[in-house]
Order: sequence, then structure tokens, then C-alpha cells
Amino acid sequence: MIEIKNVTKKYGSATAIDRISLNLPEQGIYCLLGRNGAGKTTFMKMLAGHIAATGGQILVDGKRVSTNKMPECVNYIESGSVQFNMRLSELIDTAAYLQDGFDRAFALEMAERFELDLRKRFNKLSFGMKTMLTTIITLANNSKIIMLDEPVLGFDAIMRDQFNTLLLESYHANPRLIIVSTHLIDEIAKVTERLIIIDKGKILVEAGMEDIDEKAYTLLGSAQEVLPLLDNLNCIGKTTAGNVMAAHIYDDRITPPDGVSIDRLSLQDFFINIVGGRK
Repeated sequence: MIEIKNVTKKYGSATAIDRISLNLPEQGIYCLLGRNGAGKTTFMKMLAGHIAATGGQILVDGKRVSTNKMPECVNYIESGSVQFNMRLSELIDTAAYLQDGFDRAFALEMAERFELDLRKRFNKLSFGMKTMLTTIITLANNSKIIMLDEPVLGFDAIMRDQFNTLLLESYHANPRLIIVSTHLIDEIAKVTERLIIIDKGKILVEAGMEDIDEKAYTLLGSAQEVLPLLDNLNCIGKTTAGNVMAAHIYDDRITPPDGVSIDRLSLQDFFINIVGGRK
């Protein structure tokens, strides 16, 4: 569905995306993680055809993406996107009129669930509610590829949980490829199927959550016992306290010797060590 071949994006002398290649052939919910300035928004804008790559090729459904030929099957929504200052009911009706296959019933049901007053005008909403309405309208359309850039900014904990429910319900009602960029790592882990980690313009990880759950773990024991185990393992970071060492691993699981235990590595700790851990 999406093929990225040796793509680079430069802004003057600065490299935002550095020769990345990636295939996303299947439907699913993908989480795009990266530190501020890692290249997430640039990555998504290039996929949508909003900005041009400096080098390489991006193909969507076998067709090359460019700013002159944006893929019609891609819907990209940036954080803080605005709508016309109409009543919310009119905005939903307008979206239904303009987009073939728009699921108006879904949009109205979600608006009611999130207690959006359809009589209000868009500019009268809080930032979080504006984002929620835009997300609802986006997910109600029939695009084969949806990209949401930091969609939960301005949401409290309850709204973030409701957003995850909305995302899952939308996907089950209309399976497609959804990419969500977020900083709330462990929360998105509840709904995402695959993870993409980008850092300094490079793709560090693209893997299924089950694979990460299996291969991301911590070896805990004395430094004398843990260090020899790391020779043949991909250690992404380690910490020590006195003579006790915690080595964070992304590799096939091993059976450790007596005195060394295996602990689960949270997705957040996995991310931190992948992009900034010390080996």
C-alpha cells in the first residue's frame, strides 16, 4: 500500500529525513513515535504529498506521490487543524456532502458520545474539542489511509481513553491503514498493532507489537553475571546501581543463568533506550 524508497528530505543544509526505506503493505493501526524534531511531521506530510521529497520515491497504491499529484486515498490531519466557523452539525453535513462514502451516522454517534454540542460554532469549542471534532470527521470518511498528527493534544486522561475507543471502533467498522503520531507512548500501545520509531530522520524500528513484547526485555543481576550475556545480544541500554546492572535488550529471548532475572520492558522504556539509551 505504501512504499518508501531511499527517501531524503532536506531544508537547506538540515536533513529532516535521511535516506529511509519502508514498506507498509497492510491495513492496521500504526503508531509513529519519535522525539521532537525527529522527522515525524515531515514524514507524514511527504506521504500525503503536502511537501516534496528531496530524493527517493514514495509510492501509494503503486502510484508515485508528488506535490502535483497528491494521493486521493490519503487523508492527513495535522495537530491544530481548523475548520470553517460553522455549526458542528453543518460541518458534518458538509463533510458528508463533499466525501463519497462518508459515514454520517458514525460521525453523529461519536459527536454525541463525546458530548459535542452540534449547535455550537467551531470557534466556540475548546482546543481539545476542536481536535476531537476534526478527528471524528476524518475517521468518518472512506479514505484508505488516515494519518493523525498528535491527535490527542489538549485532551485530558478521560478524553484520551475515549479517543482510543473511537480509533478502534472506526477501524473495526472500516479497516484501513491508520498512522497515529503521538508522544503518549504507553497509552497508544493499547490500540496499535505496529510501531514505527523515527529518530534524527532515520527509521530505527518498524515491528509488530507482539514482536516487541517478546523481544524487548531487561536482564537484571550483578554486573559480573549480566555483562558476559551481552556479547551476543542487542543491548539497547543499561543502568547500574552499585554492583547491580539492568541491561535492556531488543533481541531473541534467552534463558538466563541463576542469579539473573528477566523483567518486562515497558514500551516507554523501550522507546527511551532505542533513541537515547547508552550501550
